[in-house]
Amino acid sequence: MTRSFEELVAEAETVSVEGWDFSWLEGRATEQRPSWGYQRILGERLAGASAALDIQTGGGEVLAGVPKLPRLMVATESWPPNVAKATRLLHPLGAVVVADADEPPLPFADAAFDLVVSRHPVTVWWEEIARVLRPGGAYFSQQVGPASVFELVEYLLGAQPENVRRARHPDDARADAEAAGLQVVDLRSESLRTEFHDIGAVVYFLRKVIWMVPGFTVEGYRHQLRELHDRIETQGPFVAHTTRFLIEARKPG
Repeated sequence: MTRSFEELVAEAETVSVEGWDFSWLEGRATEQRPSWGYQRILGERLAGASAALDIQTGGGEVLAGVPKLPRLMVATESWPPNVAKATRLLHPLGAVVVADADEPPLPFADAAFDLVVSRHPVTVWWEEIARVLRPGGAYFSQQVGPASVFELVEYLLGAQPENVRRARHPDDARADAEAAGLQVVDLRSESLRTEFHDIGAVVYFLRKVIWMVPGFTVEGYRHQLRELHDRIETQGPFVAHTTRFLIEARKPG
């Protein structure tokens, strides 16, 4: 049975958006995954580490999914609901969760970790990453690339200037890592097909990934959302493209 715009939006407005579990979107949206398999490689890197730090862990879901954590595993998170969720998920696995404002300095001593990881960080403080890494240690991260899902962003906000479209470019990440004294040993990027099958999926996504349309509310964008709902109903899924890049950088020994 076809559900109305109001029903779909009302449901998406009330569902919890804590953590980085996107299972609510199953059957409602799809996103092609990068070919490299971040979590698999993450598990390999963590298995070989003695002391590791996961920055901006969200609800801890990605970290909790690896087979083996190092003897010393620390995760940071800034959003209080995610701190609580990550604590519940990661403490039983032996990881320590630290509430951190995600602003320099990181609350750790120099050369405290031989591995620092982060999946989809909002900000990357390269000098702090270099500081807390031991000589020979590595930073391993999958990040959101430039103009990610901008078909949706520009549907709501209109055409964005080139400097906004280019933000989070992997070439800039390389330059910033090298400026902090790190050596980039791997850098890959991909553009991945994403489909939204109903307007509820769009609302949920924008509530959860808050930097896509800053200050997003249903009331503020009701007209555009209703138009998009009608478009999906008549033309099928709304297609966008997610960009991702993988970066690994080492601190000289």
